[in-house]
Amino acid sequence: MSDILVHTEAGVMTLTFNRLDKKNSITSAMYGELADALARAEQDGAVRAVLIQGDATIFSAGNDIGDFLNQPPSTQESPVFRFLRGIATFPKPIVAAVCGPAVGIGTTMLFHCDLVYAGDNAAFSMPFVNLGLCPEAASSLLVPQMFGYHRAAEALLLGEPFMAEAALEVGLVNRVVPPTEANAIAQAQARKLAAKPLTALIETKRLMKKSQQPALLERMGEEGQSFGRMLREPAAREAFTAFMEKRKPDFSKV
Repeated sequence: MSDILVHTEAGVMTLTFNRLDKKNSITSAMYGELADALARAEQDGAVRAVLIQGDATIFSAGNDIGDFLNQPPSTQESPVFRFLRGIATFPKPIVAAVCGPAVGIGTTMLFHCDLVYAGDNAAFSMPFVNLGLCPEAASSLLVPQMFGYHRAAEALLLGEPFMAEAALEVGLVNRVVPPTEANAIAQAQARKLAAKPLTALIETKRLMKKSQQPALLERMGEEGQSFGRMLREPAAREAFTAFMEKRKPDFSKV
């Protein structure tokens, strides 16, 4: 079984994280599968909406740390950056169902979705600073826009989790539902979208995103450069070493 399940029905391509034994952490290969699936969905006229979902207990623990250290993104054509550009520029509606932990990119990818439905057990976090890194997916631009500066600073500088109701309050999610119902509700909403005129959906989304799209892509590129540089610096090395050794990192000397 693939770690990314792809199923298309009734005009909806559903992408499911299928790596529960590893908390749906995302490998380079999985990013490649996601990027390729979005590229196919964009070109396939039978696909009118995309749904991204995990399990009722967890959405994604973010990057698979071991895989990430073995295959760090080295260029803008790395699978993770292909996925981020793909989701940021995808012209058709994207719906997400999020339950349980959504860590790092598990949260930042949601800023590029059009509708997000969260289980009441959802816990969002962007702990990049805690790993000696900077935000990605243009989240340094999008989080302040959505949350306001001070709440964005709390989320990005402290990197602590915030729960579904807080995400609803700041506008990251559309509705909070029971975890066992989230995927089905998101699927129903995606099918509603798929039943509408595709040209109208695409043009409406284009117009809504038009003013921020150039800045978003510029910021994503800038973040990618900083992220790659910081990944090689002492703070990140200490953070990842501590993670692998199951100890608290010591940043006093970096």
